[in-house]
Amino acid sequence: MKAAVIVFPGSNCDRDVAVALEQSMGHAPDMVWHRDTHLGAYDLIVVPGGFSYGDYLRSGAIAAHSPVMREVAGRAKDGTPVLGICNGFQILIETGLLPGALMRNASLKFICRDVLLRVETSTSPFTGAYDKGDVLRIPIAHHDGNYFADDATLDRLESEDRVALRYCDQQGKLTPEANPNGSARSIAGILNEGRNVLGLMPHPERLADALLGGNDGRAMFDGLVEACAA
Repeated sequence: MKAAVIVFPGSNCDRDVAVALEQSMGHAPDMVWHRDTHLGAYDLIVVPGGFSYGDYLRSGAIAAHSPVMREVAGRAKDGTPVLGICNGFQILIETGLLPGALMRNASLKFICRDVLLRVETSTSPFTGAYDKGDVLRIPIAHHDGNYFADDATLDRLESEDRVALRYCDQQGKLTPEANPNGSARSIAGILNEGRNVLGLMPHPERLADALLGGNDGRAMFDGLVEACAA
């Protein structure tokens, strides 16, 4: 399996996700600079977290126009799995690969802590190693993670089983208190129509090893390796 991690000026979780991928794949992914205009043959592309271009215009807006994103968008449309984490989720939305918008947190504050997530679907290469209804502990670290879309888009995401993860409490219930950023319908991650693109605000790579204090994120990467090898 070959994987690529896209690196932008301001990326700060690219090495974290590379370590998580190496654990699951058995070898390191390629680190691809954002100015590259051609991608080789990859089974998986990851757009990592961070603050691409310092979020100076709007989170992900500048990175979405980097040369490599034309290649990423093309590969996604051809069926290659693409995972966008935190700022990567923002970039995928700005690129048009996922619907909606990510606004300022409802608190207007940067939030960095562990949250609980409920797995909403296991029918994707990203969530296939989990069971629907599983409750995961995964960290967040963002200022602009408040997912918004109009009601028609939200209804379509739900009817097409494209809501991958929601913020929840320990019992898996959706409550305002368990929603850290005010996201519509407690949404933490969504899939595209082809189910080969996932954007999520939490950072599974930060809890993918027991030495980090937990490994609830590990199954996402192990599952991706298995799905890409199938």
